[in-house]
Amino acid sequence: MAVSASADIASALWYHGPGQVEIRREELAPPAAGEVRVKTIYSAISRGTESLVFGGRVPVSEFERMRAPFMQGDFPFPVKYGYAAVGRVESGGEALLGKNVFALFPHQTAFNIPASAAVPLPEAVPPRRAVLAANMETALNGVWDAAPAPADRIAVIGAGVVGSLVAYLCGQIPGTDVTLVDNNPSRARIAGTLGVSFAEPGKARGDCDLIVHASGSPDGLRTALELGGDEATVLEMSWYGDAAVTAMLGGSFHSRRLRLVSSQVGRVAPSHRPRWTRVRRLAAAVALLNDQRLDALLAPAVAFGDLPDHLPGILDAKAGILCQPVVYS
Repeated sequence: MAVSASADIASALWYHGPGQVEIRREELAPPAAGEVRVKTIYSAISRGTESLVFGGRVPVSEFERMRAPFMQGDFPFPVKYGYAAVGRVESGGEALLGKNVFALFPHQTAFNIPASAAVPLPEAVPPRRAVLAANMETALNGVWDAAPAPADRIAVIGAGVVGSLVAYLCGQIPGTDVTLVDNNPSRARIAGTLGVSFAEPGKARGDCDLIVHASGSPDGLRTALELGGDEATVLEMSWYGDAAVTAMLGGSFHSRRLRLVSSQVGRVAPSHRPRWTRVRRLAAAVALLNDQRLDALLAPAVAFGDLPDHLPGILDAKAGILCQPVVYS
């Protein structure tokens, strides 16, 4: 690759075929007016979404809606994809110079972005934990969609990162009885750390006021529907890509008058849309990470240069990894 005299070189992770990734060298021009240069400290693998990208399972109908803010390429391949980067501003806007920021950028050693897209980290939020910001934003938007109330009995199905964060947020509401439900009994430790109860499917208390489904499994959706009390809301946060899903809408679904509602982070929840922008929502999500208990969701970091070898294992559902940080030297 020919490089101009004024350019720098960065390395970026690209998905270039089903189950295939590679690290490519990329030329970085100096930051333009209104931009900042960020040197990456950590990023995080979004296991749910990136496993679909990795497998080439993004439906054609969602090619445009699934585009991340700074993604390059086109679905299905090749694409530079990701949206959880934390780094330090090295040059550009004076207001951000030297600050640690979060950005919805793919896995890359350094990058230029508009200064308005760089969210400064509060001093109390360390860079490693800040990679949870995109997941927290999804959880926050889901909680807005779900509209839990004080003293509600709430079940969250799926103790992945998003489900755990939803349970954590709901658990902060006075008087709520929140249970995190998962078929992996080791997730009970996560629930305890986050201050909520835990149950395996089949053992969770029913007659819930609100159920949030975030397991990505049709079995999890079935459990969610079973746990609802009369006229309860079941909020579906899982995204299945191109997979067909069978939901049990017979039995008592209609007689109990359950509400099955979708939630997606691409737009601000209707309840907050008149007043909130996505920028404000992301800044709020970053601020909500000021709790060291959330470190329990983070796996040991993997070096960026090792991603091509480790990514298949990271994205394997059987691995049981929650949030996978990537560290940049």
